[in-house]
Amino acid sequence: MTKTATANLRAATNADREAVTSLVTTVLHEYGLKSEPCSTDQDLADLEFHYQGRGGRFDVLENDRGEVVGCVGLYPIDTHCVELRKMYLRKDARGKGLGKKLLDHAVKQAKEMGYKRLTLETSAVLKEAIKLYTKYGFEPFVAQHLARRCDQAFVLELD
Repeated sequence: MTKTATANLRAATNADREAVTSLVTTVLHEYGLKSEPCSTDQDLADLEFHYQGRGGRFDVLENDRGEVVGCVGLYPIDTHCVELRKMYLRKDARGKGLGKKLLDHAVKQAKEMGYKRLTLETSAVLKEAIKLYTKYGFEPFVAQHLARRCDQAFVLELD
């Protein structure tokens, strides 16, 4: 059984942009995917505007040295639906229960914010993430549109 690592979750600010962008770009590269700063990843340029400014949230996970090792965002779609975005973990933070910690946190926050539905888009190459999402209860659904690097969409009803 894997022991959950110690890590601190906190709200991100624009001061975290560089660390978050580096994390997202690095993880995407590990899986053969490309960052898209002019489209899909444009939200990383101003976390406060794209998340908190829309009524959502973006959080980072720090290790005991204060390094950003994970992140997760909740991006409002409408009054009932929020999208889980940018849930990534640094390679050395994986396999320690931190992905579940991020997901538990995001689901709890989405419920507390009053959302009834949580959606996400992902790529089939992110097998570990998909396994976590489906084990958590997310179900596949057909999205109206998918980000260029995504080929799958999932939904979790929060009622």
